[in-house]
Amino acid sequence: MKLNELRGAPGARSARKRVGRGIGSGMGKTCGRGHKGAKARKSNPKPPWFEGGQMPLYRRLPKRGFNNPFRREYAILNLDQLQAAVDKGKIAPGSRLDAEKLVEAGVIRRARDGVRLLGRGELTVALELEVAHASKKAIEAVEKAGGRVILPAGGAAGG
Repeated sequence: MKLNELRGAPGARSARKRVGRGIGSGMGKTCGRGHKGAKARKSNPKPPWFEGGQMPLYRRLPKRGFNNPFRREYAILNLDQLQAAVDKGKIAPGSRLDAEKLVEAGVIRRARDGVRLLGRGELTVALELEVAHASKKAIEAVEKAGGRVILPAGGAAGG
C-alpha cells in the first residue's frame, strides 16, 4: 500500500452538498431553505433564545437576590474526612497540613480560595492544620486530640 492509495472506508466520507446549481439538481433556486424570512437569508442574526418578538422568558421572570461577584469559594473539610485519610495512610499523624498538602494527599480536590474546617465527626490523632476558616467545634476537637489549628491574621473562627 502506498500513500496515494489510502482511502477512507466506504461510506465514511460523503460529498459536499453543492447548492444553487440549477433547478434540476434538487438543490437549486431556494437551495433547500424554503421561502423568505430571516432563516432563508445567508446569515440568521437572531439568537437561539429569540421568541419571535414576544417578550423573552428572561425578561418575563422577576429578578431575585444578589450574586456577589467577589464571593469566595472554600473547599469544605470535615474532621471525619481527615480521620479517614489518616486511617488510610494518606496523612501521617502529627504532620503539618496546609491546602496544598491536603490536595496532594487527595483529601480535597482543589483548594479554591482556601480550606474551611468543619466539625463533623471525630479526630483521634494530633494534626497541625493551616486553614482559612474553622468552626469553633472543629478547633476544639483538633485541640482535644493534641493538635492545633492555625488561622490567617484576622482569625476566621466562627460557628
